Amino acid sequence: MDTPTLCPLTEAEILGAVAAQRDEAVAFLQALVAEPSLLGQEAPAQALMAARFKALGLDVRELVIDEGLLKDHPGYSPSIVSYDGRVNVIGVHEPRSVRGRSLILNGHIDVVPVGAEKLWTRPPFEPWIDGDRLHGRGANDMKAGIVAYTMALQALQRLGWQPAARVTLQSVIEEECTGNGALACLLAGYGADAAIIPEPGDSLLSAQLGVMWMTLDVYGVPVHAAVAQTGVGAIDFAYFLVGKLRELEAEWNQPQRRHPLYCGHQHPINFNLGRIEGGEWTSSVPNHCRVDMRLGFYPGIKPAQVREQVEALIRAAHAGHPAHDSVTVEISYHGFQAEGVVVDLQQPALQALMQAHHDITGQAATTFAVPATTDVRFFHLYGNIPSTCYGPRGANIHGVDEWVSIDSLQQVTAVLALYIARWCGLEPRG
Repeated sequence: MDTPTLCPLTEAEILGAVAAQRDEAVAFLQALVAEPSLLGQEAPAQALMAARFKALGLDVRELVIDEGLLKDHPGYSPSIVSYDGRVNVIGVHEPRSVRGRSLILNGHIDVVPVGAEKLWTRPPFEPWIDGDRLHGRGANDMKAGIVAYTMALQALQRLGWQPAARVTLQSVIEEECTGNGALACLLAGYGADAAIIPEPGDSLLSAQLGVMWMTLDVYGVPVHAAVAQTGVGAIDFAYFLVGKLRELEAEWNQPQRRHPLYCGHQHPINFNLGRIEGGEWTSSVPNHCRVDMRLGFYPGIKPAQVREQVEALIRAAHAGHPAHDSVTVEISYHGFQAEGVVVDLQQPALQALMQAHHDITGQAATTFAVPATTDVRFFHLYGNIPSTCYGPRGANIHGVDEWVSIDSLQQVTAVLALYIARWCGLEPRG
């Protein structure tokens, strides 16, 4: 591979090309948000992505996820629903002559549920604009990021240039619950000299937590509510166990127990009680309760270590309860079993991204250790690919009236276009 050509484009030219596409970018984002790409329902949004990639002249591919090929990989997480009819959509640009360094631009198409729609100002899948803010489920997390990398490549094309190296655009499923979509891409052989994921936030990701989903099924002793004191309520017992887990959460948040990159966070470790289902009848002491929890843990800790510690705590709490002989507790794992990551931001690929941010915005790039997980872990831990997250600014992800800044979307698009030009080099189009 030859040394990449110097970028023949100025920052002003790139900013101008991105500005000229503003209305198109907003329309594209609105179209994506209007497709409710919830878990298992990603196909219509992925069809939009395939059409957009084709319009860019990319080699468009659909990657069917074969769970059997993933199960023995350390990055695998147990799936929630079937993969039948669900695919990753990939667009590949190949240069006429490879002179630069290759790049993956990855984004997830899946979004989380909206909750009670009556709390939203407008229907969550009917995107609306209020000043600089474009609202709707998935607008910020992370369909705006997908729009940013797509429009960045298009801006270069409209200026008469294309990357002088392979650039792979990936629209993947299941980032919000397993990450198996991104893992499938990696195991299918999609590698590169760098990878950028435009997840929400205009800072570079310096670290991310490990995340584990755990289910507790509690079976108690049902009796008539008139003699409730003679039974053992599964819901009450489940809350008892959750309380014991909260004690471990508080312990891991103690200053002396923190990872160095999370010392400045107010509360980095959260054991989130995400779902609870229990009870059979209002006048019956509940026989069964299911609790789904999301457990955060620091980089450097293996998921197996977390499972061992948590299961020991639950066993001890169960055994110490006066009603332990009457209650059964089952532990299972579905979804995230994700290891944490520390990103080396001194790598040339990421320093180049920071420089592109500076040259477009006039400001030094900031960094942030996120108390969550992203698909960066696959590139970093299992692909040996320099990688980070850097995307548009917004708010209310996983919440009500989620929004993204259109100006920030434009800025990130320009930064990514400049980064592609410098990292991959450029050659005249066709």
